[in-house]
Amino acid sequence: MPKFGLSSTTAIVAATLIAGSALADTYGPFPVTLQGYDGEKTNSVSYSGQIARHTLEKSLKSLAGRGNGGANAAELEALMLAYFNGSDSDLEIVSPKSKDGFPISQSTVGAISKGKNIAGKFYNGAMPAWPGNMAGKDVVLHMISNAAAANKGFDAENGYDWGQLISKYTMGAMMFNQSVDNYLDEKLAADVKPNDKPYKDGAYYTGKEHSWDEGFGYWGAPAHTMDLTPKQAYAIAKGKDLAAADANGDGVVDLKTEYVFGPAYYAAGADKGGTQTTNYMHTIMQAFIDGRQVIADANGAALTDDQRAKLVSYAATIEGNWEKVLAEATFKYAGSVYKDIAKMEGLEGEELAKAYRAYVKHWGELKGFAMALQTGKNNLGATALELNTLIGFGPVTLDNSYVTGLDAEGNFVRERRMTWNDYQLNMLKVQKQLVDTFGIKSRANDQLAELEALAGALEAEAGAETD
Repeated sequence: MPKFGLSSTTAIVAATLIAGSALADTYGPFPVTLQGYDGEKTNSVSYSGQIARHTLEKSLKSLAGRGNGGANAAELEALMLAYFNGSDSDLEIVSPKSKDGFPISQSTVGAISKGKNIAGKFYNGAMPAWPGNMAGKDVVLHMISNAAAANKGFDAENGYDWGQLISKYTMGAMMFNQSVDNYLDEKLAADVKPNDKPYKDGAYYTGKEHSWDEGFGYWGAPAHTMDLTPKQAYAIAKGKDLAAADANGDGVVDLKTEYVFGPAYYAAGADKGGTQTTNYMHTIMQAFIDGRQVIADANGAALTDDQRAKLVSYAATIEGNWEKVLAEATFKYAGSVYKDIAKMEGLEGEELAKAYRAYVKHWGELKGFAMALQTGKNNLGATALELNTLIGFGPVTLDNSYVTGLDAEGNFVRERRMTWNDYQLNMLKVQKQLVDTFGIKSRANDQLAELEALAGALEAEAGAETD
């Protein structure tokens, strides 16, 4: 049984499952229920394609740091595009890789799933958070091109860390978007991928089984997550704690079922950090497991309206908590940027350069997650506009200028300036906006006491003027 008890809400929902069914505590195995199937498969779970895409994203992030300032730009861009668009050759997994004490079973993407890419699953709606009025996919292609031309993925002049921007944006534009706005949304409709038919010709799983599995695969959690603490899950993503990762005890980590990828990693990070009052990782994981059990219990029949209603409810739990995870990460890095600005005050030379590099890294994470938030099922409207305005197209740089747009050739232009104090205030406003909109509770790097102190000082000053 899981090491952690179910919440009262989850327990009540679980109790309503079809009588006689056993509540699973891992994601699979689940039986083959497809009527008429006479093959040898006994486990209907399949989400290897999504895990392959996680390795493509992590590898792309790593490759973004291999530029030498322009000399290898064309070669590097072509390589990065192979990981984004897919390749006829079996691509090496650049990250994660085996290391001492943490051996990984697979070393190529094809060893997980063949023929996969990021491009075909990438959000392509409007992305006003990036200069140039581009669609979502064009934004990441613009990032890849700039990363290839940069020195180790760093653009000091404009304040960009390309690996962080590409990675965090993709966690929304592919993983979050595909899961909550496709597989756990349209594909839950009664007449889309029905449960009494195979997902596709020749499949051994039903339409609803595989749709749910694919949504789960983008979450990036190991099948035995309910037996892990957030601290253990976080360590697995860092390539540590083999004992926690190796659920089947074979001495190696299987990326398909035993590793922790981006979205689940940040959920674990939120749960183990900040106020330590959240349970995002287990709440989302349990909803995925419980939803899959509902489908298994249908035994290959078309889902009833009641069964589909349960799936929709579980999907809403997943979406709402996953969105909060992205908001928590955005909040955390807004706090990091605030603190980085304070650290840079009075520094010069190499010390300033080092502190500025950390600031740009944290800003890339802040911006990437803020963009990721805007790729989900919900239209964030005024919230997105406010976040984009406060964070900007780029951070305030060392000469106090910041990116305001692109010129006709697609080059960044910096036509305005802002003081460090004003940009710090923007970070406080970002944190307040996230708390007010999403009700987040972990709140790592919380700096809102500074905003409250400032408001109190201004109120006191105004009162003194009227006396």
